[in-house]
Amino acid sequence: MQARFVQRLDLLRRTRLKPNGRRYTQQEIADGAGMSRQQAGALINGDRRPTMEHCDAIQRFFRVHAGFLTAEDPEALAGALQHTEQELLQKLADRERAAAAPADDPLERLLQDHGVRGIAWRAAQLPTDQHRDKVAEWLDMLLESVQRPRS
Repeated sequence: MQARFVQRLDLLRRTRLKPNGRRYTQQEIADGAGMSRQQAGALINGDRRPTMEHCDAIQRFFRVHAGFLTAEDPEALAGALQHTEQELLQKLADRERAAAAPADDPLERLLQDHGVRGIAWRAAQLPTDQHRDKVAEWLDMLLESVQRPRS
């Protein structure tokens, strides 16, 4: 367990960085986990066997799921991926909500309402220039009917 703990703690120190992109110092980890710098240093260097309290405090500091530092590899990976999956699903839901919101720009609303992008793509597949010109003319009429707000 100690080797796994040291390996995972090293991974956290390399991948969970401060906002300025630097690693957390032993003192910052110690302060955040509620232990002395000497305790943190001994745990980081593998000189001290971690208790469950140490593991819990460090996991909370780095904001990883409970058991990350001690779980078997498949279990730790599943927990880490579950958290990542939840974040990605939330981002996707936020993006879909934003896309579903009505556009403020009349031109953007026109593009959404009439599926102009799809029409343009299908127009490119038409057999002759005469057909494509007719679709372009129709799109120009649509665009002229919309006045964009001035910025």
